[in-house]
Amino acid sequence: MGPLLTLKVHDALRAAARAGAPAVECSLDLDRSTTTVQVGVAGWAWQSRRFPYLERCRDRTVYHWDGETFQPVARFTTSLIKLVPTEWGPPTFEIDGIKMLPTARVSPYADAERKVGLVQPRGKVILDTCGGLGYFAAWCLSGGAAQVLSYEKNPDVIWLRGLNPWSPATGNGLTLTQGDIADRIATLPGESVDAILHDPPRFGTAGELYSQVFYDHLARVLKRKGKLFHYTGTPNNLTSGRDVPGEVVKRLRQTGFAAELNGDGVMAVKK
Repeated sequence: MGPLLTLKVHDALRAAARAGAPAVECSLDLDRSTTTVQVGVAGWAWQSRRFPYLERCRDRTVYHWDGETFQPVARFTTSLIKLVPTEWGPPTFEIDGIKMLPTARVSPYADAERKVGLVQPRGKVILDTCGGLGYFAAWCLSGGAAQVLSYEKNPDVIWLRGLNPWSPATGNGLTLTQGDIADRIATLPGESVDAILHDPPRFGTAGELYSQVFYDHLARVLKRKGKLFHYTGTPNNLTSGRDVPGEVVKRLRQTGFAAELNGDGVMAVKK
């Protein structure tokens, strides 16, 4: 993987060059590690390769080296999808300007660790319904899961994963399928997974992933006593006009789960 730049790192490189320093310690992989970079007036060098400074480095943008220039880690197919740096290191991503992972009070990576811990992954086969950047999957593997079956609908999000050093590689227990879990769930065998992590987009853009029909399928593929964590966020029902977390609890209970609110989501156990 080539170097990744953010405004913070670019400013550090420029500042070192202005100060006449021959080198600077910084991170070129979104704080996954640190490395030594040689700096000069016209550019900088890393791993025996030379790179130019950006003419304009934007905030809230991650840049990758495409072999000739630095380009934003972003794509626009049907929506603008981009990797966005955070103060924590592990990035989030946005779709049309909407953050897809919580970052206000905690690292999205640490947030995923807490939620994965709720389903106790060790030795389990886990369904990861909406894979995103793969942080749930990464912590499942770290926690000793036997297998992680991850689905991601958007090919541009999968492309982001390929450039994000915090996203896990496939293999070693992780399979990543490009596909819509709303459709694929019907093809999964009954009682074939031990736990489920469900992190869907907002209700307003993916209502089918909050439906009674979909929850019935989740119950069907989950083994008895299996655990489910369902991220809902904390929408303001005073402005949205509906209590999404409360509706999720109600539907999951109708499906046969024991369900209750847990942080910014719902924790459920199949009876």
